Amino acid sequence: MITVWGGQTSRSIRVVWVLEEMGLPYRVRQVDMLAPEQDPEFLAINPADYIPAIQDGDVAMVESIAIMEYLMGRYGPTPLAPAPADPTFPAYQQFLHLGEAGLATLMMPVVVSRFIAPEAERDNWGATWCLKAFQKRLKLVSQRLAHSPYLAGEAFTAADISVTYALNLGQRTCGLTLGEVEQAYLARTTGRDAYRRAMARSHEGVNT
Repeated sequence: MITVWGGQTSRSIRVVWVLEEMGLPYRVRQVDMLAPEQDPEFLAINPADYIPAIQDGDVAMVESIAIMEYLMGRYGPTPLAPAPADPTFPAYQQFLHLGEAGLATLMMPVVVSRFIAPEAERDNWGATWCLKAFQKRLKLVSQRLAHSPYLAGEAFTAADISVTYALNLGQRTCGLTLGEVEQAYLARTTGRDAYRRAMARSHEGVNT
């Protein structure tokens, strides 16, 4: 049984979504990153104290994109990951990693500035720069979607899972306004049954 540490709308949703798309058994262990003290069992998996993390037998891993690649490589093949000889592979690789390295990571200074920093430090140069950089990199997504329904081409892949999380994060926490093309894209990706199941599983046991 694969254990996913994280839950709710954190980056762990990427991992849970992949597990749902692939039909793999798993459980979600909720982690409250704002709790005064973290669960020692979680810290034993990731002493760096951030999510997501997984435990799969003797394997413990962190970093959502790395975990996605591990799951697809170990339990595939899967249509979520085009083979290297596939013509869509370069675009798949680019957007799989852009979703985190080029988009979601830039949102973290914005999120912590707006929701965690002291009032006087919330409007800062670094967070403003990150938001502008996100919007510039978003042009790569917009350009691609102008020519294909998904980021690797005609078929949904893990690259779409990666980028969908980033776009949702931007909208939900950073006031990002998406155009019609991006909104239609999110409707396609989040309209998948596996996404709905992943969201439901990721909120199990959470008081609302």
